[in-house]
Amino acid sequence: MSLFKRNDRVRHRLARRGRTRILLSVVAGVTAATALVAPSGATGTTGAAGAADQEVTGGGRVQSFWLHMNSTPVSDEVLATEARRRAYIVLNAWEGALIPKLKAANPAVQVFVYKDLSSTRSYACRDGVDDAQLPAGVGYCQAEKDHPEWFLLDPNGRRFEYGGYSGHWQMDVGNTAYQDAWAANVIESSTAAGFDGVFMDNALFPCDAYHEGVCPAKYPTDAALQDAYKSMLANTRDDFVAAGLKTVANLSNARLHAGAWDAYTEHLDGGFDEWWLTFDDTNLLSEYPEGWSRQVAEIAANEARGKITWVQPHHTAGADRPYRFALASYLLAAGDRAAIASIDQTDGYGDPTPWRAEYDWDLGTPSGPYRSAGTNIFVRDFACGTVVVNANRTDSKSVTVPLDGGHVNERGTQVTSVSLAGTSGAVLRKAC
Repeated sequence: MSLFKRNDRVRHRLARRGRTRILLSVVAGVTAATALVAPSGATGTTGAAGAADQEVTGGGRVQSFWLHMNSTPVSDEVLATEARRRAYIVLNAWEGALIPKLKAANPAVQVFVYKDLSSTRSYACRDGVDDAQLPAGVGYCQAEKDHPEWFLLDPNGRRFEYGGYSGHWQMDVGNTAYQDAWAANVIESSTAAGFDGVFMDNALFPCDAYHEGVCPAKYPTDAALQDAYKSMLANTRDDFVAAGLKTVANLSNARLHAGAWDAYTEHLDGGFDEWWLTFDDTNLLSEYPEGWSRQVAEIAANEARGKITWVQPHHTAGADRPYRFALASYLLAAGDRAAIASIDQTDGYGDPTPWRAEYDWDLGTPSGPYRSAGTNIFVRDFACGTVVVNANRTDSKSVTVPLDGGHVNERGTQVTSVSLAGTSGAVLRKAC
């Protein structure tokens, strides 16, 4: 059973809701200037301080991550293969025995443990005793017995259970006692098992994230809930640093809330965008009006600040267009720390995400940040290749972009230009 879960109904609602708000809003999200260049025609592009002035190195090779969240048995051969080719791997708390096998295959792989920031789980409380290894930072039995005030309540005074998730009880992340207990428990168990870091799920932005239209009584607005999360991340930051544990939080839909990505990652080692650019095979995020750039900016802003970014496009394994659109967009901004993993819409979290041939390509050193080549057309040049993205709407006309010298496309064909429809991308190699 995957503990990193949002059922299909909730996942699809979040994806639809996110896209709709982008199409209607002109103020939400991470700002375009942090993407190092402002898209042609974009407005309101004030970015993270200094992001555009800092050199981003690397980025010519794809880095990938693996969320092994369903606890299915994995052979030693698969573990070794994935450890060698992934930069980051996330495991459940009870899978610490896999860490030595992963490190034996690749000492450099960084292994994170899953922990939910926001809930405690009653299904992990048995006969009044919490499980030894939890998907959360505070056990339900412990909270029920000693700190019932940590449970958030709805406006009618009832405990706030995640909609669609029985046994997930939303907790008061703004309560300093809860913050301290959460951090202490997570640090103790994570360091004992030998994890490199903690993947903090559900760093939420809307107050009705799991109860559409209903917010906790204590946090009746998005701003109030976000202040509570910023408090928790800031107040526990020094503890995780002192313990030598890196922190990456799930910041899905940050683009819909002005300044939210930077405000949360300020107190983290990185962020994860669970829904990045492609929500399914045909629902692709264009720039209009300022959608695409906000998500690419997440990578650029984090790279400029030396932080990790994990991005996860959604599409079926055989869908070529969304895959190339997402991959090319990732390569426009990636440096040494960002990683991508396209999840197959037909699969759950657990099995390794598909490995693609382009993941093994080496485009070499980038000549600099990406540049504009027309209205919402972007290009990044590398020593051994070029990446091109058309971030215009899907129904827009194709645009032809000339290349600097001969290149080879993914089919091995020699090309001197590339023609791209809206919401599509190309990754091309050249001799160097």
